Amino acid sequence: MVAVAIKRKKPKLEYVALNMPDGTFSEDEFFEFCQINDGLKIERLSTGEIVIMSLTGGNSGIRNSELTTEFGIWNRQKREGHVFDSSTGFRLPNGAVYSPDVAWIPLKKWEKLTKLQKEKFVPLCPDFICELASSKRQVEDLKEKMEEFMENGCRLGWLVDPYNQITYVYLPNKEVTEVPFSKNLTGKGVLKGLKIKMHNLLDM
Repeated sequence: MVAVAIKRKKPKLEYVALNMPDGTFSEDEFFEFCQINDGLKIERLSTGEIVIMSLTGGNSGIRNSELTTEFGIWNRQKREGHVFDSSTGFRLPNGAVYSPDVAWIPLKKWEKLTKLQKEKFVPLCPDFICELASSKRQVEDLKEKMEEFMENGCRLGWLVDPYNQITYVYLPNKEVTEVPFSKNLTGKGVLKGLKIKMHNLLDM
């Protein structure tokens, strides 16, 4: 199978899109493609287009690590689900495969999956996802991605914009709200007992 790389003239995100001559990979082929190119961050759109993302800079890496650690500490205390980092792929109902910066699913959902499903891209939409913008121009693209997650069954989403010090909070069938870094974010009944003030984590 031959892939043709097409670089958009003025991309908002730093990525290369691969258009497949016969449509797209099968599920197993795409998983294998990602495994043999494990040094790349690869996602698949619902249209079948394969997207290879650029690496992030040092500050974004620190911010992402702080976020993942904070969710991990909370999750160890609650023990009601699993937290996943940015290297985990989730296959949404619409066929897209995305790897949000942080994701969480309850234990009851995870335990329903087979052993093979747990080893490959997780075939469901997380109950919670968090995306961290790694550049100013990335924010608008991530807003579209957040909407797609919500349309596919996500119950709570955070889009963190460290450049404007705002977190956009997404809930099903509700208007997006903006929470400044100086205010507390809560789990909204999805992540029970979680309370985070981004100013304490990401003020760099």
